[in-house]
Amino acid sequence: MAHPISYFQGAILGLLQGVSELFPVSSLGHSVILPRLVGWHIHQNDKFFITFLVATHLATALVLLFFFRRDWVRIVKGLGRSLRDRGIAPDDADAKLGWLLVVGTIPAGILGLLLEHKLRSVFASAQSAAIFLFLNGLLLFGAEALRRRAPHTADDDDTRIARQVGWRDATVVGSLQALALIPGISRSGVTMGGSLLVGLSHKDAARFAFLLATPIIGAAAVLKLPDLAGADARGVRGPALVGALCSAATAYLAVRFLMRFFETNTLVPFAIYCLAAGAACAIYFATT
Repeated sequence: MAHPISYFQGAILGLLQGVSELFPVSSLGHSVILPRLVGWHIHQNDKFFITFLVATHLATALVLLFFFRRDWVRIVKGLGRSLRDRGIAPDDADAKLGWLLVVGTIPAGILGLLLEHKLRSVFASAQSAAIFLFLNGLLLFGAEALRRRAPHTADDDDTRIARQVGWRDATVVGSLQALALIPGISRSGVTMGGSLLVGLSHKDAARFAFLLATPIIGAAAVLKLPDLAGADARGVRGPALVGALCSAATAYLAVRFLMRFFETNTLVPFAIYCLAAGAACAIYFATT
């Protein structure tokens, strides 16, 4: 049987997805741009490609869940305590963080369900992905220029986040994830940028962004998981498995790297990359 995506293409796209989903550079944008650059007959709205992305996104979500597994255990326990006690204790940072994540995830999920098809249809070209990648760079620069200075405390990471982020902040930052449905706009980029604006440090902004991303990426993948068993997955399941394994490997390396990187660094290098790559690709696509 001919594969609409070869095993080699699946491996390359999986490796790319795992890195670019967590780096603030837009995984969907890169998945749209790369096939056009190298001449692969893969389009983001092809049903087989959407099915392929389900597998790679699920792998990324599972990696994030594993990497922050201790945080999630505490968060789930905190949510349980708050439900049992019918309230959040003033000193229960885990419960507060858990509900912040719920508040941030629900609007993002609703907006995703309502806007996914429309945004994919309107911004379905590599040219538009390149332009939005350039705009993503501007957003990252803007977040750095406007960010609030994070207060210095001796609290652990999750406690700092729970104390600094308000309910409205969580709603706004979480809702920004819906912008990632536009190829070229990064989910982690807009959520990290929004977190900087509400006063988180770069390290805490990255942690909050990855915690926020885990349920929304995982839920979106699980909802579409039946597609892997359907007719649209014929010839895709093997490459999708390879892509998922590759995505898991690079996602794990990426999240380990980024959590250390943002202890002392900023979004500026990623902003420069997005501006340069977005402009170069937009010009190339416009002239070829």
